[in-house]
Amino acid sequence: MAVHRTQAVVIGRRALGESDRLVDFYTRDHGKVRGVAKSARRPRSRFGSALELFTLGELVFFDTGRSDLVRVDHFDIVHPFVRVREHLERLGQGAWVLECLARLSPERDPQPPLFGLVLRSLRALEAGARPPRGAACFAVRAVDLLGHRPRLDRCVECGRAYPFGEAALDAIAGGLLCGRCGFGADAMPLSGGAVGLLKRLRTLGWEEGLRLPLAADLDTELRALLEGVMTRLIGHLPRSSRFLAQTARGLSDRPSPSPLP
Repeated sequence: MAVHRTQAVVIGRRALGESDRLVDFYTRDHGKVRGVAKSARRPRSRFGSALELFTLGELVFFDTGRSDLVRVDHFDIVHPFVRVREHLERLGQGAWVLECLARLSPERDPQPPLFGLVLRSLRALEAGARPPRGAACFAVRAVDLLGHRPRLDRCVECGRAYPFGEAALDAIAGGLLCGRCGFGADAMPLSGGAVGLLKRLRTLGWEEGLRLPLAADLDTELRALLEGVMTRLIGHLPRSSRFLAQTARGLSDRPSPSPLP
């Protein structure tokens, strides 16, 4: 039985049996790992609050090599990212980031750059400045790191060089399509501004991407486009997207505060 120690982020968890917990981690050295934390749901569990979503910690686990599940021995908190959980929009955007990561990353495929990207995204969300932009910057980079980088310089069907009048992005086909080739059900029409923005976000540093000023309509188009890309790659709308939509409706339904006398 091999024992491993690595940094990890809790990306999912659920109850198992009467007192155990099944936990999904994204680790620096082993990629996505799923493990059983024995007695983690008992009141006096040694894990305490360490297995909360978003928590960064030092993970120690045992691997027999005979099962996809490992046995979690210790998970010591390095940083809990409490502020991400305490605010509805940060919580929703953070859950979207982790759900996309969990759905699209294979088991036991170590990608240290992707682990670093997740940490940068959670730190940006915790800082509280423009949570949707933090999630968008994650998505642009994660799609590339996960092997789904869309081609933006020409039509992937006929090879016609961009720019062309009508354009759509087809994440399944692998990039842009031109109007001459037609748009299938998976294609998402996008403006020239959105194509240019995607290209620019690929070249900007992380902090530059977070601070990049955008017109409201282009910002909205970017988020809808990345939502569509992730939905098509996953195969269905992320559950966290529904939570974000419900949260947005709840905030918009709140009555405006009365003016002060």
